[in-house]
Amino acid sequence: MKNLWIALGVIAVIAIAAGGWVVKGLNHAVTMDEDINNSWAQVENQLQRRNDLIPNLVSTVKGYAAHENEVLTKITELRSQWGKANTQAQKMETANEISSVLSRLMMVSERYPDLKANQNFLSLQSQLEGTENRIAVERMRYNDTVKGFNSYRRTVAGGLFTSMRGLTKPREYFEVDAAAKKVPEVKF
Repeated sequence: MKNLWIALGVIAVIAIAAGGWVVKGLNHAVTMDEDINNSWAQVENQLQRRNDLIPNLVSTVKGYAAHENEVLTKITELRSQWGKANTQAQKMETANEISSVLSRLMMVSERYPDLKANQNFLSLQSQLEGTENRIAVERMRYNDTVKGFNSYRRTVAGGLFTSMRGLTKPREYFEVDAAAKKVPEVKF
């Protein structure tokens, strides 16, 4: 009779340990998914900060560079597109385009010495540079979180737990636009 109780005790301990492992694995999959959502929210937060700065920057530049309408119009359109984007992929694509156009806008300032000396412009430029750095940091954190989830998803146990939670698709990385990889041409 004593051996029966010992056997039942061992089976109960194994069942409790296995159940705990399953619950921990399921919870870990959800936690990783929420970490990605949180990281993306931080990226969006910085992208929104940049979008809030853009109208001030555009109006400051407009006063000095009225004939640079093409760049100013494009950045205004992209800012509007980012606000209307419904998916993460659309927001990523628009954010990359905004980065490209903003760099062109900053190059416009090189042609206008008075603009480069304007305190409003310098302040906005500094805030934008800081925001671009924050965006880069948050993008890196987001991509690190996506990497962790996608790697976990591909492990045997992780694949089991993520599929049990309905998290079967890999998450997208926030990649740099192909145009940003192009080496700029410098002429003297």
